[in-house]
Amino acid sequence: MKLQFPFIQLPIRFDAAALAAEVATVDEAEWIAHPQGFHGNSALPLIALNGDPDNEGLEGPMRPTPLLERLPYLRQTLGALGAVLGRTRLMRLSGHAEVSPHIDQAYYWVERLRVHVPIATRPTVMFHCGDAVVHMAAGECWIFDTWRMHKVVNDAEDSRIHLVVDTVGGDGFWEMVGRGRPHDARTEGWNASLLPPDASAQPALACESFNLPGVMSPWEARTHIAFLLAEAKPHPDLPLMQQASMHFLHRWQALWAQHGDAVAARPLYEPVLAEYRGAIRRYAQDVALRNSLNLAAPLETIVVRAGLSNGVASMRPATRARPQAQGAGSDAEFRRPVFIVSAPRSGSTLWFETLARAANVFTIGDESHRLIEGMAALNPAQTGFASNRLDAAAATPEVSAALRARFRAELVDRDGNPPYGLPLRLLEKTPKNTLRIAFLARVFPEAEFVFLYRDVRETLASMIEAWQSGRFRTYPQLPGWPGPPWSLLLVPGWRDLADKPLPEIVAAQWQATMRCMLDDLAELPPGRVHVARYDALLADPAGEIARLCAALDFVWDRAFDADLPLSRYTLSPPRADKWRKHEAAIQSVLPGLAETIARVNAGLINR
Repeated sequence: MKLQFPFIQLPIRFDAAALAAEVATVDEAEWIAHPQGFHGNSALPLIALNGDPDNEGLEGPMRPTPLLERLPYLRQTLGALGAVLGRTRLMRLSGHAEVSPHIDQAYYWVERLRVHVPIATRPTVMFHCGDAVVHMAAGECWIFDTWRMHKVVNDAEDSRIHLVVDTVGGDGFWEMVGRGRPHDARTEGWNASLLPPDASAQPALACESFNLPGVMSPWEARTHIAFLLAEAKPHPDLPLMQQASMHFLHRWQALWAQHGDAVAARPLYEPVLAEYRGAIRRYAQDVALRNSLNLAAPLETIVVRAGLSNGVASMRPATRARPQAQGAGSDAEFRRPVFIVSAPRSGSTLWFETLARAANVFTIGDESHRLIEGMAALNPAQTGFASNRLDAAAATPEVSAALRARFRAELVDRDGNPPYGLPLRLLEKTPKNTLRIAFLARVFPEAEFVFLYRDVRETLASMIEAWQSGRFRTYPQLPGWPGPPWSLLLVPGWRDLADKPLPEIVAAQWQATMRCMLDDLAELPPGRVHVARYDALLADPAGEIARLCAALDFVWDRAFDADLPLSRYTLSPPRADKWRKHEAAIQSVLPGLAETIARVNAGLINR
């Protein structure tokens, strides 16, 4: 929840020694790993979905776990908050570990405060939120602005343990917040009263039961959208996003007036959400928010994914969030992550959006430009914009650890839920990654690659249209480039293309991409490389998806539609002879690609 101040201390404190004594009675085996596998992070669930400590879900009734009944002062502490309690845990951060910088942007946390009560800590444990930094002393009670970038650094040898409560509040709680003290305020006479342990206290705990609408009401949708648009910085695309949002809300309101949240009406709401998702991906990707997020991410998670509840999250099988035992040299976090690689405009988005519907797959929901190029060491500007190519040498231990953490922090399943156990099956597709195969294979030791092939003529035609559309400008002010704004991936040797006609530019892009890809894939064991064909998917969607899911061990458990939907980046519907619009230009560059085309055919297509 967004607050006026980064940190607010509440006017209540607790006996940290008594709390620590209770925590010490818990067996080490009851602590579970962080659901996203962050190093040094572990937890003890006190209030969880259906009272199940092994279930990290956020959709459904939250109830005390059996452990809480054995910890009377912790229960007394929760009762003293005067709040309706959501997910509640003891969070442990080992010595010299940290909670990575992040912003809580999922639907669950939009209207929930995060309460922290330190139980075991040292003065060197620092909590960062926005530009503010505080040490929360043992026994104090704090809330903070989860809408700002925040992190925790434990620079001590000992573990830090906090009681962490997610809550929508309550009468008593909001009264305490009103008497709270901002972290930098010097309030004369301000005092936090102590709640001493009382063995006879048996407070009844109010726990949330309803936390996700079956169908989001138009009034709630309007509130979330208005908040996010107000948080946006000025951008040329912002008025278009505002207009698309108003159109969405009008349609949603009309459906609600007819059907409300009736389950039978869900098929009517789904295309409206799909259209809005398309608008978000067209107009919101480059719009920045004041807290450093882009507008697209929270619109997707808060409005689109929560707009219709699947109604089955609370029935998810309980899975202990603990790394499974692995064989020597295996990856305990990312089991056989899958990267789709191809020339740009080869249909990879269609494959990605289809495979992302598998039951055991996690994705970041879109392409990984921001995650990778957002790291200074991997940004092309650091190499004078040489290209998007990254080799294995770029995967230093520090870079690899940071990039893996960035992916873990944003992974969700097909229903928008975060991971709840390890290892994870990651699916990723970004055309630039076709130039980074050796790098990714070093960062993710079990990585497998799906090479997606599309007829070169169709691919070149689509690349020409992409440049002409202006929608795929990756480096619009590329230093030293005199041509039209640079679009699609940045290939080695791009400077040699200055003043070339567009067909020659895209032909060189295709050829450089294929050569880099073939070189890198040749270094991998054959079992880690798979081949898919765009034309085969269009001809037999169900058969091709079944074949590839079997090869990748993806679990497909949904009915398959006869017709594939258009992907989010489609410029015009596919048609077998659509490339002939640019036939003359394409025929003129094909002779120069003959050697590479033959290498592709010999090395992969006939595999």
